[in-house]
Amino acid sequence: VQLVESGGGLVQTGGSLRLSCAASGSIFRINAMGWYRQAPGKERELVAAIRSNTNYGDSVKGRFIISRDNAKNTGYLQMNSLKPEDTAVYYCNAQVTFDPTNKEFSYWGQGTQVTVSS
Repeated sequence: VQLVESGGGLVQTGGSLRLSCAASGSIFRINAMGWYRQAPGKERELVAAIRSNTNYGDSVKGRFIISRDNAKNTGYLQMNSLKPEDTAVYYCNAQVTFDPTNKEFSYWGQGTQVTVSS
């Protein structure tokens, strides 16, 4: 299974970016997808996750929106009202099953840099 992220880049404060995470491989079903970020010198933290419902980190609530397209095995993170403190490498995670037994396996993307200038 490969997760390929795209959409990162440099944006000014107040701007928007949309990250995408495309999963490929012999996937039966993607049960959940999540976005995490890691800034220099800090631990990786949850940004947003989606399974049957959505969950957001406190610092992004009201500004970021996570969504998914099950037919395309792709997840998205719409980031609005970006702040310099949102600067980090953003990683996609997927909880994947390969058959109807529903045993999950976790996969990570390579990360995409998001930089917000002040």
